Amino acid sequence: MKKILVTGGAGFIGSHVVRRFVKNYPTYHITNLDALTYAGNLENLKDIEDYANYTFAKADITDYPAILKIFKQANFDAVIHLAAESHVDRSINDPMAFVRTNVLGTVNLLQAARETWASFEGKRFYHVSTDEVYGSLGENGLFTEETPYDPNSPYSASKASSDHFVRAYGETYGLPYLISNCSNNYGPNHFPEKLIPLFINNIIENKPLPVYGDGNYTRDWLYVIDHAAAIDQAFHKGKNGETYNIGGFNEWKNIDLVNLLCQLMDEKLGREAGDSAKLITFVKDRPGHDLRYAIDATKIKHQLGWEPSVTFEEGLSSTIDWYLNNQEWLTRVTSGAYQTYYKEQYE
Repeated sequence: MKKILVTGGAGFIGSHVVRRFVKNYPTYHITNLDALTYAGNLENLKDIEDYANYTFAKADITDYPAILKIFKQANFDAVIHLAAESHVDRSINDPMAFVRTNVLGTVNLLQAARETWASFEGKRFYHVSTDEVYGSLGENGLFTEETPYDPNSPYSASKASSDHFVRAYGETYGLPYLISNCSNNYGPNHFPEKLIPLFINNIIENKPLPVYGDGNYTRDWLYVIDHAAAIDQAFHKGKNGETYNIGGFNEWKNIDLVNLLCQLMDEKLGREAGDSAKLITFVKDRPGHDLRYAIDATKIKHQLGWEPSVTFEEGLSSTIDWYLNNQEWLTRVTSGAYQTYYKEQYE
């Protein structure tokens, strides 16, 4: 039985990866390691928590003695590392939290793997990163795996640093690694601080929809279930030492996305056309706001056979349906009630 550690597995992307691996690979044992901070929620994994090949471990990747102990006890064959602080606005307000988790936490995992893997044969350290490490694009061009790093926020700088440490451990110690850099994810179970889940929640509650600047910032959007499938492909078929960019081939200006979201929400909530769009409020831009991200995912498509399974319109419609059908979950995560429950359970 292959033993795999998934860090951040109670978070948004991590929970979809854990579910996919637990269900699709019964001969693997998946350990989900998560600190259960505000964005980590074990309710995301209720459907698989009793599976025999699944274990949850509460720990913080910044706590090296705790991490090393878990590595020694479990004797992992591989790590899929998703645990991270990931919100740009939060990184502007508290950059040190991002340095601790994203940089120090990643090095702790690398060091624990290096200390406990007597041989690197058959081992793999898969680091999941972001397209934001590449900086900002103009109106043309795409990020490729060869694009030089040029991070502009404390968040992206911390992720760029963690990427460099992963490569450094590979080059210096021979640690077998793989890195993927993804575009903006959306889909079920997303904590409502990022644009799409926040705006769905705000529309439900008739609250303002704050759009930065003129709304013309452009992002590539990736359905989280497609991202989990890409991670699966890269983990099993990717080559050690390689980087794979994972994107949705799906660029949208923020204001166009918000207008589409408003239109779909009006239809699904039975409101008059244009009602939700009245909630759009343009607000002061944030510092260091990158104009455009767009990923060229040709490499993973051609080499590993992965491509998105849904259009953005299909994925967005399904995402809205999930939130409308899970409003109790939305209430609990926005109130913090689930945090109290799991804190009492695991402490």
